[in-house]
Amino acid sequence: MIPKESRNELALDTFIKAHPHLLEEMKELSAEDRQQQILWAFEDEAESRGLEAWELALQLIARSPEELKAMRLEVHQEVAEALEMSWEEYCGFNDIAV
Repeated sequence: MIPKESRNELALDTFIKAHPHLLEEMKELSAEDRQQQILWAFEDEAESRGLEAWELALQLIARSPEELKAMRLEVHQEVAEALEMSWEEYCGFNDIAV
């Protein structure tokens, strides 16, 4: 599975490679401004698909449906821990079948 710390960067890289016209449109911007514009375009794409940005990121980088499922569950488990909810309660509240 792809390490958590590499996922966002890999997803943004995959996204921009699929949308090379964006780089052309941003060629006059500074590197920092380009990165911000790419991030906004990525978030807009996720929203247009009815997804959260983190879920689009996982969809772009997962190498199999099984890996996508495992990474989604991992993210949900982290959220449950951050909310100090039991895994069972979190799954029930979010309609997640494990």
